[in-house]
Amino acid sequence: MKRIAVFASHNGSDLQAVIDGCASGAIGAEVCLVISNNSQSFALERARRAGIPTLHISSTTHAKEEIGPAMVQALLDARADMVMLCGYMKQVPAEVLAAYEGRIFNIHPALLPKHGGPGMYGIRVHEAVLREGDTETGVTIHRVNNVIDGGDIIDQTRVPVEEGDTPETLAARVLEREHTFLVEVLSQLVGELQEQEEKAKEEEPFINDRES
Repeated sequence: MKRIAVFASHNGSDLQAVIDGCASGAIGAEVCLVISNNSQSFALERARRAGIPTLHISSTTHAKEEIGPAMVQALLDARADMVMLCGYMKQVPAEVLAAYEGRIFNIHPALLPKHGGPGMYGIRVHEAVLREGDTETGVTIHRVNNVIDGGDIIDQTRVPVEEGDTPETLAARVLEREHTFLVEVLSQLVGELQEQEEKAKEEEPFINDRES
C-alpha cells in the first residue's frame, strides 16, 4: 500500500477528505505523516484523532536552512511515497522538491493558470473570480515545482459561478467539490505510481546466481 504524506497549514478539511478516502478504500493508500508549519492548525488535530503521526516544522522549530533537510528526513523516516499539499501556505523547500521530484502535488481552488501565483490563496482567489466576472471557476491539482502554482497540471474540474454569489458562497461550493475531486485524482495518482513501480520491476535485468 502506498504511503502519502500531507502538508497542511490550517483547518485541514482537504486532509480529512484524504484520510476518509484512504479509510474507505477509495484511495489505495494510507496517510503516513502530516506536517504543518502551524503548531495550532486543526489539521494536526485531525491527524492525531486518526492515529497519524504529526510534525510541526517551521522557523520556530528550526533555523531556516534546516527546515528543508528536516522535512526530507521526516518523509524518509515515514517511508512516504508521495506528498500532497492540502492548504499548505509555505513554499516547499528545495531539498524536498529534489528528494520527491514529480511526486509532490498541490490542490488549488481555481482553474490554473488563472487566479494562481503569489498571494492567490483562500478567499482572495474567489474574490478575484467574481471581480473579473468569470462564469465558472473550479479546482486544479498540479505537480509542485519551484514556481508557486506553476507545476504541470494533472487534472481540473469546473464549478459554476452562480448569480448573486459572494466570495463566501463561491468558496463553499468550490470546497465541496475539492473534497470529492481530491479523492478521485489521488486514487488515480496512487494507481499510476503503483503501475510505474511494477513496470520498473519487470524491466529489471534477471541475474542468475548460478552463472555468477
